[in-house]
Amino acid sequence: QVQLVESGGGLVQPGGSLRLSCAASGSIFSINAMAWYRQAPGKQRELVATITSGGSTKYADSVKGRFTISGDNAKNTVNLQMNSLKPEDTAVYYCHADIKVYGQVGVSYWWGQGTQVTVSS
Repeated sequence: QVQLVESGGGLVQPGGSLRLSCAASGSIFSINAMAWYRQAPGKQRELVATITSGGSTKYADSVKGRFTISGDNAKNTVNLQMNSLKPEDTAVYYCHADIKVYGQVGVSYWWGQGTQVTVSS
C-alpha cells in the first residue's frame, strides 16, 4: 500500500557531508510526520530527527547543530542533510513515516529499507 524509498547513503570521510532522501508513495491520504532513525551494529535503533507536516522538527542531542531534516509535503519526501560527520554516525539509516492510508481508519507506521552511511578515513 505504501512504499518508502531511501537514497543517498555511502562512504564519507570524517568531517564530510551526506544528504539522505526518502520518498513515500502509494495509497497515501496524508502524512502526519516523517523521521529518520539509525541503527549501528550491535546497538538499538535510535531516533535521529523528526519533522511534522506543519514543519516542526526535533533532533537527537548527538546530531543537533550538524544534521538538518526537511520535508516537502507536496512530494511526500523528507531529506536529512548531515554535516560534520563523525565515525560514530556510522549506521544504517531508516526513513519512517506516520501515514493515513486511503480506506483505513487511523494512522499506520511505515519503514524504508535502510541506507548505509559509513564515516571512515
